Amino acid sequence: MGENKQRMLAGDWYLPDDEELLGDTVRRAELCEAYNASGTAPPQERRRILEQLVGELGEGVRIRPPFHCDFGSRLSIGAGTFVNFGAVFLDVAPISVGRDVQIGPYVQLLTPTHEMDAERRRAGWEKGLPITIGDNVWLGGGVIVCPGVTIGADTVVGAGAVVTADLPGGVLAVGNPARVVREL
Repeated sequence: MGENKQRMLAGDWYLPDDEELLGDTVRRAELCEAYNASGTAPPQERRRILEQLVGELGEGVRIRPPFHCDFGSRLSIGAGTFVNFGAVFLDVAPISVGRDVQIGPYVQLLTPTHEMDAERRRAGWEKGLPITIGDNVWLGGGVIVCPGVTIGADTVVGAGAVVTADLPGGVLAVGNPARVVREL
């Protein structure tokens, strides 16, 4: 395994324009393309493609195409979870989605972060911070979850919210940045 992939897997700064990482991207692109074109295929065929793409895929997971990710292998999606159209899961760091989660259309789970230093940013340095979504969470349409965020179980995040910091379990959060407005 090459240095940049090792650094990425360790959560360190790495350069993504690496031949080995680009090879992983080709694999992901082919599987996403096959899945996104499989809309009328039998459910077992669509599941077979997802099982090749996603690292851990629980029973009864439903993902409506189009679906996009960086690697797929760093995703864990719990049983009974539903992901609506247009989801983008950038999994340079692990993304863990719990059981029975409802993910609205055009939700983005974004683990990559980039250098604040302009020279290093121009050079392409990035790293990923993991995202964790608890069981029975509902992310409304267009929610963006930023790098390093954890959302506790049974929380609802209103449509269009931008989640920049951890949210506890059992709350309703809305806005940009998302803020807790009440307990559930």
